[in-house]
Amino acid sequence: MHICILDNDLIDPDGAPVWGSYAAMFEGLLRSAGYRGSVDAFSARQGQYPDSFDAYDAVLLTGSRADSFSDEPWVVDLRDRVSALLEQGQRLIGVCFGHQLIAHCLGARVARAPQGWGVGRTVYNWHGPEEFAGAQGTVALLASHQDQVFDLPAGATLLASNEHCPIAAYAIKEQVLCVQPHPEFDARYCEYLLGKRRAIFGESVYQDRMNSLKHGHDGARFGAFMLRFIEQ
Repeated sequence: MHICILDNDLIDPDGAPVWGSYAAMFEGLLRSAGYRGSVDAFSARQGQYPDSFDAYDAVLLTGSRADSFSDEPWVVDLRDRVSALLEQGQRLIGVCFGHQLIAHCLGARVARAPQGWGVGRTVYNWHGPEEFAGAQGTVALLASHQDQVFDLPAGATLLASNEHCPIAAYAIKEQVLCVQPHPEFDARYCEYLLGKRRAIFGESVYQDRMNSLKHGHDGARFGAFMLRFIEQ
């Protein structure tokens, strides 16, 4: 197996020594789930891409602080490339910004969420394969986003939702798997991001979301779910 990761952001300098890169987080998640193939990572934000995607079994798009619908030149370039990959039938996985950008390429509406940020440990109703959900039919993942997908792309199946984020994950047959929250995050990285935006969220929200992290999450299980999708 051969996976390409398009890394769409840079971790801030004070966090990079600890977490490295978003691509590194995803590779760690997939390796922990049992992936033994090769991984190539490229910084799409810095205009880096493979000469060809033909050799890859899947292409994974990471999150980003950028808006997937923006006119930033690198985002426009990425959208053009992803649209071409969709037409070619390439298997794609999108997380957060990647989830939104793929939906945007498929004609779905993506915009700033009027209900505000989704942050911290977040519980979603699970509509996908029953064996994946917990006893309550839910899945808990770590979120950090202020944009959302508002329309389910044509031909997509809804996998996860909640009141704050009605389209939290979706799939299109065996080609596309997208999720809004971050299965690659650990609680420490979520704490790090919450601390950076403490003044934006306000003390009450900050403390509540920090407390939410004490209850664990299903990131590792979702990583295994992603791997099964890649290997199917």
